[in-house]
Amino acid sequence: MAKSKAKKLREKLVREGNLNPEAKRSEFVFTDMRTRMTKTKKDHLYQFKHKNHQSQDGSDGSFYFAALLNCF
Repeated sequence: MAKSKAKKLREKLVREGNLNPEAKRSEFVFTDMRTRMTKTKKDHLYQFKHKNHQSQDGSDGSFYFAALLNCF
């Protein structure tokens, strides 16, 4: 594999007795600072906490049945 220009320059600085810039890097360089983009299993489970939640158009899957009894 070929070496990059930056790596060649770092090696040249070390050969000449200068400080390697890699030594000045903080420990946060090696941490993964990316945020999670996909939902976890728990996020999917708690997305709809109640099964018959109210929707925008009112069709939440529930119904109302009323029976009128005529007693004579």
